[in-house]
Amino acid sequence: LVWLILRRLRVPGSWLAAAVFALHPVHVESAAWITERKNVLSAAFYLSATLAFFRFRPPDGQIDAKTGSWSAYMLAALLFVCALLGKTVTASWPAAMLLVLWWKKGRVERRDALTLAPLLALGAAMGLLTAWMERAHVGAEGEEWDLSLVERGLVAGRALWFYAGKLVWPAGLTFIYPRWRIDSGLWQQYLFPAAACAAVVALWWWRKRMGSGPLAAVLFFAGTLAPALGFFNVYPFRFSFVADHFQYLASLGLIALGAALGAALATWGVTLGRVTSGIVLATLGVLTWRQGRHYETAEALWRDTLAKNADCWMARINLAEILSGRGEHRDAVGHLREALRLKPDNAKAYNNLGVSLDRLGNSAEAMAHYRKALDIDPKYVSAWINLGNAYSKGGELEQAVAAYEEAVRHTPNLPAAQFSLGQALAKAGRTQEAAERFRTALRLDPRFVAGWLGLGTALAEVGELEAAVEALRIACQLNPQLVVARYNLGLLLARVGRTEEAIAAFQEVLRIEPDHAPAQAQLQALLSPPSR
Repeated sequence: LVWLILRRLRVPGSWLAAAVFALHPVHVESAAWITERKNVLSAAFYLSATLAFFRFRPPDGQIDAKTGSWSAYMLAALLFVCALLGKTVTASWPAAMLLVLWWKKGRVERRDALTLAPLLALGAAMGLLTAWMERAHVGAEGEEWDLSLVERGLVAGRALWFYAGKLVWPAGLTFIYPRWRIDSGLWQQYLFPAAACAAVVALWWWRKRMGSGPLAAVLFFAGTLAPALGFFNVYPFRFSFVADHFQYLASLGLIALGAALGAALATWGVTLGRVTSGIVLATLGVLTWRQGRHYETAEALWRDTLAKNADCWMARINLAEILSGRGEHRDAVGHLREALRLKPDNAKAYNNLGVSLDRLGNSAEAMAHYRKALDIDPKYVSAWINLGNAYSKGGELEQAVAAYEEAVRHTPNLPAAQFSLGQALAKAGRTQEAAERFRTALRLDPRFVAGWLGLGTALAEVGELEAAVEALRIACQLNPQLVVARYNLGLLLARVGRTEEAIAAFQEVLRIEPDHAPAQAQLQALLSPPSR
């Protein structure tokens, strides 16, 4: 698609630009990170919309029998909508089409502006909707985004040069870059936006000598990047003001400009140009392959991020979660303590640190960290559940019930919270209340095996034996390898006089776990002839 568009625009070196776009390592993040596959999808629609629009309004202005069809316009509009639905960074597509028409014709005709006006309005509306959602639903508000207009301009100027630099020299690429300290009192920080403005002015001044192409390429680059330059709040700014995936589509402008420059230089020597192009593409291919390896596993990604950005507290929290998940709690504690040094108001880090400390046997310190997490975020359900678990483990059942009730109050539709409260109530002897909590958990998730097990146990304690048998039978159906459910089912079946079924249940327990002594004893008692 890139090659077809650039060839249609008669850009020299269009094949080289397409190859560089395909092979450039700065695009690995968009292709390898599943969350940003929407970049690739939306770009495909964006580029397809461009080709369709060129059939409606050829950039060279020559309308014939094969062009100017309104069906082509409708197709372009439909593809643009698809691009917007993929990712609203494509909202600038109508402006990009006006820029291309200005470049090729030297002016923007009234009919072109009127044709693209509805799509411009649609793009603006979608962009504003996304900006509102970032603030209202994603959470892009707070201290990290509390920047003045001047500071946002400083971010934008520096980001433009950062992205251009990574295209020219893609070294040190990482998932999370260090977050810049923006200080409007430092005159040096004004050099970036000043240099960007100077570059645009210079290209405008020289356009009659060198053509408008370079200016159009730079304006496309900056304009497409605009939503991610700091003027709007986006959630990733919490971690860094820049990210490789932000420039996926925008990079086409500078890549096309670089390829055209390379094609011009190649006229001095065809062989030299081909060799140089081959070396560049081979180098980019190797760098892309190496960069892609960092995305093979989550652990590889976070370790690479920390190797290049040791102050990335988010990477430390996520790496610690992986380490904790496989039992490496001491290493996890080290990363979490460092994360809290870097970000002392992070509730998740306190909660996860509490979990790892609890696994290491330090329950008192773990509980202190759960409380600290809740001081920061009183609605943090995981911390309430973990605090309840710690109280329950220590035999403080009323405190455990209170903690679980807080979890349920904040998230009543979470089965795990309802189940945990049910367990604590059962331990406290409030069996009827426990059974009701288990039922609530199962209404939320009918396949919640632990919920069926808990309900069966609670019902057995209050004498509802047949209902208890049915609950345990469902638990066994959902997880045939769950020994405790089958053993308890066998006990209940024996208790209600269904001996044959009880024998079958205990035999199944022993098939799964041959050394299960209680099941052996129960089976032997059922099979032994009654004494006279």
